[in-house]
Amino acid sequence: MMKRFSLLLIFLVSFYAANAQNGYYSRLEKDTLVVGNKLIERKFLWNNGNLITYSLTDKASQQTWLNRLKTPDFQLTKDAASNGTYASKEVKETAIPPNYLAVEVNVLLGTLTVKKVYRIYEDSPVIACDIYLKGSNDLALDGKAINAVDRKNIEFAEDMKSQQMSAILDQIKLDGFHWQTKIVEFFDVTDWNNNLVQERNIIPYRKTNYRGNLLVAHNNENNKGFFFLKEAPTSSVQLAYQGYDFTTDFGHFTMSGLGLTAKDIKNNEWTKAYSSVIGVYSGGELEQLSALRNYQKNVRKLLPQRDEMVMMNTWGDRSQDAKVNEKFSLLEVEKAAELGVSHFQIDDGWQIGKSPNSAVAKGSFKNIWDNPDYWKPDPAKYPNGLHPIVKRGKDLGVEVCLWFNPSVQNDYADWQKDVNALVALYKEYGIRTFKIDGLAIPTKQSEINLRKLFDGVLEQTNNEVVFNLDATAGRRAGYYTFNEYGNIFLENRYTDWQNYYPYWTLRNLWQLSKYVPAEKLQIEFLNKWRNAEKYGNDIFAPNNHSFEYLFATTMAAQPLAWFEGTGLPGEALKVKDLIKAYRKIQHDFHLGTILPIGDEPSGRSWTGFQSLNGNRGYFIFYRENTNEAVGAVKTWLPAGTKVKCTPVLGNGKKINTTIAKNGTIEVALPKINDFVMYRYEINK
Repeated sequence: MMKRFSLLLIFLVSFYAANAQNGYYSRLEKDTLVVGNKLIERKFLWNNGNLITYSLTDKASQQTWLNRLKTPDFQLTKDAASNGTYASKEVKETAIPPNYLAVEVNVLLGTLTVKKVYRIYEDSPVIACDIYLKGSNDLALDGKAINAVDRKNIEFAEDMKSQQMSAILDQIKLDGFHWQTKIVEFFDVTDWNNNLVQERNIIPYRKTNYRGNLLVAHNNENNKGFFFLKEAPTSSVQLAYQGYDFTTDFGHFTMSGLGLTAKDIKNNEWTKAYSSVIGVYSGGELEQLSALRNYQKNVRKLLPQRDEMVMMNTWGDRSQDAKVNEKFSLLEVEKAAELGVSHFQIDDGWQIGKSPNSAVAKGSFKNIWDNPDYWKPDPAKYPNGLHPIVKRGKDLGVEVCLWFNPSVQNDYADWQKDVNALVALYKEYGIRTFKIDGLAIPTKQSEINLRKLFDGVLEQTNNEVVFNLDATAGRRAGYYTFNEYGNIFLENRYTDWQNYYPYWTLRNLWQLSKYVPAEKLQIEFLNKWRNAEKYGNDIFAPNNHSFEYLFATTMAAQPLAWFEGTGLPGEALKVKDLIKAYRKIQHDFHLGTILPIGDEPSGRSWTGFQSLNGNRGYFIFYRENTNEAVGAVKTWLPAGTKVKCTPVLGNGKKINTTIAKNGTIEVALPKINDFVMYRYEINK
């Protein structure tokens, strides 16, 4: 018996040592669980597996905060904890995440089993926690505030019992009264919303609830802090919503909301709740945002041959599916190549089945699989399948992509059939980028089945597939769920209805880029010559900007040419030189931490983006319709930094200068509605 114990001890010590070499570690010693890496450490009192944070340490600055709570971090029931177990394993990298350590803690709370899986990445000042529940659903219910879309008709007696559960996902109580706190709420459903970020800056006082996905708490006494990120859809569309996400009470910070009703929890199968993330930093806003971005870049690796794209999708010209056929697609591929575009996506209309958005038939998304050929190329439009288009695309260096609408009925019960359809398109044609549209996620089961759909496709395609997840309407994933599957198709904007203005689109990207990786967003530019007369004398109309400028407003993201290439005038093709030059530096630009600089885009501002990557990076500066030919643009570089800026795109001269006292740099652009991109180096 003693020999077996000694062998186990040797194994645990060697496992800890090996993982410490990789930058992350965990260990359970007597009553203390320790999880961390070289940048962050969180200690817990074991408490029979119902963990209570003891301390949180920012190892880079040797700052340790002690938790003043004596209650468990996760709270759902008041049952005593039992049967606590601990396990730790290294998860090897794939084409999606890098290596990370997964620390699993299981605990029985009465009839409910809770599994918490802590994820720790190398060189990341962040610890994420995925929470799973299993067991009896005989739990206390909370009938408080609820998202209006979750309310059911009173006739459905069973649904009236399916109230959400009031739960704390994570919490910490720290000393001090000087916590400057920011809570950020996000909005998608961009067909209806054009203001996507709302920040609230508060000093925590008495107990108050707030909505949002992100809370940043900054201690003014020592210029250090931490953040909570709730990995959930936006507050307005979360499942089983209790009316708030965060609570502050002096130095006590909590993150709440499982995204589950009691009936979602099954006896013999794990159900995933929303995830919680905690990160630490020392310094100011740049350090806060860099810590958050470090984590976000670990969720899905950005691979240049898979994830970088300048995509053309013809839906922006409002022909819907009326033109879509083999001849049209071949002509569009030719135009895509002429423009220097890397990807051509055929939207709705390529398939046999007809959607509700069809301009040629009254279609439906209901019972898609009543027609087993729904997701095969329409033989009337594509008599040779998609082979001629894919072949021509390969010859011209343009990757062909498709639109796809999962079968929504019965909470995506037919997800396996959808997987088979997508994998068949991948195997036959090599299609690996799919715009996923029409999603509705009204229940936890629908979310579970969608994950099965995406995971199933990735598993059978060696993680090569990219999903463009549409965020324009309905209850969808928002900005902080499903991030491992691809990028976000942010918005539909059309000149037909005069709801496309370059500065509107730029503003949405600029505001989001502070908290959402810009390189994970698809951002559109349109055919400025279409419907020019509808804008009249509007000085902010698309046609009052060069086509190059419209493209430049998308460069921090994944540019989306939202038009028919065959509908462009000849002069538009001059943009090809800019697009081709951009593609050469696109990935290097996206590797950095991209943050907004200057003033918020207003149509009258000096604004832009900065990509920070150590002692080098990139700037994009935009001079909107302002009389100031020289802009003093506030950057993320500290005052006194000597910087050399070399122009790589757009119009601008070399700059050798020292960053001014307030962090600004002076930039000259002689014309309005113009831009320049610089590669910069810091001179020591």
